[in-house]
Amino acid sequence: MRCLRTFWNLKPHQPVHIMSMESVELSVVMPCLNEVETLATCIKKALRAFAENGISGEVIVADNGSTDGSQEIARQLGSRVVPVLEKGYGNALRGGIMEARGEYILMGDADDSYDFSMAAHFLEKLRDGYDLVMGCRMPRGGGTIMPGAMPWKHRWIGNPVLSFIGRLFFKCPVTDFHCGLRAFRKSAYTSMDLQTTGMEFASEMVIKATLKKMRITEVPIILYKDGRSRPPHLRSWRDGWRHLRFMMLYSPRWLFLIPGLFLMLTGLLLGLWLLPGKRTLLGVGLDVHTMLYASAAILVGFQSVIFAVFTKIFAISEKLLPEDPRMDRLFEQVNLERGILTGAVVFMCGIVLSCRAVLFWQEAHYGNLDPTLILRLAIPAMTCIVLGCQIVFGSFFLSILGLRRR
Repeated sequence: MRCLRTFWNLKPHQPVHIMSMESVELSVVMPCLNEVETLATCIKKALRAFAENGISGEVIVADNGSTDGSQEIARQLGSRVVPVLEKGYGNALRGGIMEARGEYILMGDADDSYDFSMAAHFLEKLRDGYDLVMGCRMPRGGGTIMPGAMPWKHRWIGNPVLSFIGRLFFKCPVTDFHCGLRAFRKSAYTSMDLQTTGMEFASEMVIKATLKKMRITEVPIILYKDGRSRPPHLRSWRDGWRHLRFMMLYSPRWLFLIPGLFLMLTGLLLGLWLLPGKRTLLGVGLDVHTMLYASAAILVGFQSVIFAVFTKIFAISEKLLPEDPRMDRLFEQVNLERGILTGAVVFMCGIVLSCRAVLFWQEAHYGNLDPTLILRLAIPAMTCIVLGCQIVFGSFFLSILGLRRR
């Protein structure tokens, strides 16, 4: 029989014992940094959810260095306090989750903006087989935002934009990408192997769960105005940029590959179009000067594409991204020798075109030449020479990165 004793039956300062000899099903983890005004309310709501729904649970307060007495309040209400010395939102959660004994974890901020009495709704989804259950604050996903609970720039700019990018980049099936109230299987969390320690921790969790094809769903929740009198730890523009930067770095395809392919294709088509002679587009004359910029687009685009490959391999090696069979197939098809040969062929094409340009110069007795004529040879020649070198050097670096994969 569970020996959960709820806070309302206790005398002041009498400890609550949530744990019993039986296994814990749900661990509620609250990161805490000076939350003396709201921590008790959050803990009591979680305990009430345990008692009313017959949940074998525990509350863990992952304290990140509070100096306002939050730890004592947590202990008086029967929570386990886990001191986390390393600063950062992600570090606090990692420390609390590591100490959790439950099969399932529910995490949420201790500022009373989230209602922990909804724990049973999240647990129900986990029992149904889902790996990650996200809360959804946004009305379009069935959630509710109480007056004053979310700044307008978060509600109408930050959250919609970042959630859209998350769905676009990673095909993530959630409406509210950055909701802090979420639940997950501890086994799924272990499988994610999260690496970040700051605000990016929450984003990495959703991204990795998506990339690993885990079962994800949402639960509509109500977001309340937090109960603190001090300003929040969150800094809107700084932390918003950190999340955006993290998602971009986590998606080499969108950061490097797609822009690079677009630049290469645009530059190549434009260069070939201008190769025979001057062209007119919408009443504007385009000549060798435009051709020079087309060449630059090809070179920058190729660099961007190869950076996409380098970044992907590095991210997999550092366990930031899961293994990708396409990388193994890439190393089967692309090796150092083939790269050197391809680069050498492209380089020699540039040398041949350069020699042809020198012959034109020789025929003019090394005098003045028509710039529009000679540049139509010199620009493609320079492009091939530089591109050939990039292919060779890129092949060597790719081979170095692939040493551990072979």
